[in-house]
This record gives sequence, structure tokens and C-alpha cells, in this order.
Amino acid sequence: MKKNLVMAFAAALLLGGLNAQAQAPTATPATTTAAGPLKLGYTNIDFVLSQTPEAKDIQNQLTIQRTQSENELKRMQKELEDKYAAYEKGAAQMSDVIKKDRETELQSLQARIQEFSQTSQQSLQSKYQQLVNPVVQKIQKAIDAVAKENGFQYVFNLDAGANTIPILLVAPEENNITELVLKKMGIDPAKAAAAAKPATTGGSTPTTAKPTAPASGTAAAPKKN
Repeated sequence: MKKNLVMAFAAALLLGGLNAQAQAPTATPATTTAAGPLKLGYTNIDFVLSQTPEAKDIQNQLTIQRTQSENELKRMQKELEDKYAAYEKGAAQMSDVIKKDRETELQSLQARIQEFSQTSQQSLQSKYQQLVNPVVQKIQKAIDAVAKENGFQYVFNLDAGANTIPILLVAPEENNITELVLKKMGIDPAKAAAAAKPATTGGSTPTTAKPTAPASGTAAAPKKN
């Protein structure tokens, strides 16, 4: 979803630039506004999130809930395996009524396991959003402030999500506002960089551990500047 929003925004920006160029005199560059050259910035919200004081606590809470759910799921699966083994062992001696009752019990337990697996995943996703959203909003406020103070009309999010190609493959380092955002949030950029892995993509920000979202979830996308 975040990637779709960013790509749609980029397309709209490009279209707006082309329209402005068509309407403006030939001598006026498409990237020039009444106030001066268009200034684009970028950052990596996932990286900034990983550096916040809340990140470790969020990860701990998610790990506790995930572990509890996994343990309960294992218990239910063990119960199903034991009951099925007992059913197979005694099926030949069971009357039709008892056999049907045991089969219904096994089917019911299997359905409960499937339902619990889905419900626990949804609950974990909801917990992730509940914990991460306030932090993302705080990050967005810092981005808004940095953009206003430094004259950035637009700020892009470098990260496109897990297992995806970054939105910006190459970008000028001077347009990277990540350090400014970290400073605005009271976080030392030097310590953040030391704890992060080296960047492997041109114009990208180093990445490090962040609160891990459930398989189907991502951090809430911040609003457009």
C-alpha cells in the first residue's frame, strides 16, 4: 500500500511538472517555482523507526505476544495429534456411534486450530499497528518540521517495504534528510549510523533492526507533506 501511494504521488508530481512546463515560457525550467527551484528530499522511515527509544519496547511486546500464540498453537496441535493417534488405535473396536463422535471431535479441534491461527495473526497485526502508529506520527511531525525549515517541498520515503526494490535507486546524499529528522527527534545520528549496517544501494540509508511487523502488515504510511 505504501509503495502504491508513493508511486502514485510520484506520477502525479511528474504530470504536474509536465503541465507546468507546457504552460510556462520556454526559458523557464520545469523544476522552478515562483519561490525558487523545486527541492526534493528523501528519508527512510523504517530506519528512523528502528532508532527510536520505543522500537525495542515495541519489539519486546510483539515477541511476547507472538511466543504466547505459538505456544498455544503447539499445545492445540499436540492435542489433535494425541487424539488422532488414540482414534486410529481404537477405531476397529469402536461402535459406529462412538467412531462418528470421535471423528466429529477431531474435525472440530482442527477447525479451532485453523481459527486460532488466523485470529492470533490478526491480533498480532492489530497490536503492531497500535504500537507503531503513534511513533510513525511522531516521525512524520519531525519530517514536516525538517522539510519546512530546510525548504523541501516534497519528501519521499526511500523504503518500499520488505523484499522490494527501494523507491529511489540513486539520489544525491545532500537531499537525504534522515540525519536532520533524527536530530529533530533528539536521536544522535552518529550512534544510529554506528549501529546500522553499511548501505549497499546508491543514495540509500543504512538499515538496521526495527519492530518486526506480522507477515501481512507494514507500518502505517505517513501522510503526504
